[in-house]
Amino acid sequence: MVFQHIPVERCRQLIADVTGAAVSDGFIHSCLAKAASLAAEVVGLIRSLITAAPVAGFDETTLRSGPAGDKKYVHGAFTEEYSAFWLGARSLDSMADAGILPDFAGIVVSDRYQNYFHPRWKHIAGNQACLAHILRDYQDCAESYPGAVWPVQAQRALRGMIKAWHASREKGLTAIPADVLETLAHEFRHAVLAGLASVPRVPGPKNNTKQKPGRELPGFCRDRRGDVLRFTTDTSIWPTNNISERGVRPLKTQQKISGRLASDDITQDRLDIRSYIDTARKHGKNAMDILHDLMPGRPWRPPAPALSP
Repeated sequence: MVFQHIPVERCRQLIADVTGAAVSDGFIHSCLAKAASLAAEVVGLIRSLITAAPVAGFDETTLRSGPAGDKKYVHGAFTEEYSAFWLGARSLDSMADAGILPDFAGIVVSDRYQNYFHPRWKHIAGNQACLAHILRDYQDCAESYPGAVWPVQAQRALRGMIKAWHASREKGLTAIPADVLETLAHEFRHAVLAGLASVPRVPGPKNNTKQKPGRELPGFCRDRRGDVLRFTTDTSIWPTNNISERGVRPLKTQQKISGRLASDDITQDRLDIRSYIDTARKHGKNAMDILHDLMPGRPWRPPAPALSP
């Protein structure tokens, strides 16, 4: 149900087909609550391991949970080895409730949502804005201003830097070579400046003055240049947040299949189980095996990385 998006009724039918046991919907829901309870300590460990990671991706998506009309958000934090999900609102307090961002001291990889750049996260080492999002935003600019060169130029430069990042990682380099980066960074900088010159700012207060399409993007790239190109000087930082998008996207699929979830507590149980399964699969574990061990009280635990002296 949690990982393969099977509705309760079909899950009940599947159990009957495979085992011959005629179980109730209530039994299935009780298994979810039990699994979440047994995995709770491991989920806490996963969140701690993400908090200690040097780089982590963060993302959020809407989810219908609780009474009709309520809109909640699923927040996720991810590394290449761990996944953690929690339910809340689209607010700084909800982002803090998981206990990751308040103490996180690594690089935050995310979209350009302002809450990820908030000074409340005083320990973070820096941000990396997702270039997949920025490339899509520049495509919007290209469609808004047909014939304009600067959106295409910016995309070309960013894609060149991403390609250079992959090549550098494959060679074991810690950064994109300066001679490769210089030309691409120069091209990107001038594309940003051309965009700012082509789409002048509409005068007025920032909080209530509507700007022309495409104005905000080059402004962000100019003012937060370090947060856009941080990956170029440290190849341990991902240039995109695709790992996080892949983590939260299946939850939307599940919602389309199962509809609104009855309560926030049940939803959080599902998210904790998914944290457990996602993390185990990232370590090459079979989902059925680790669930089979979980239910008798023998949860799988992810290995902690070796600490530097």
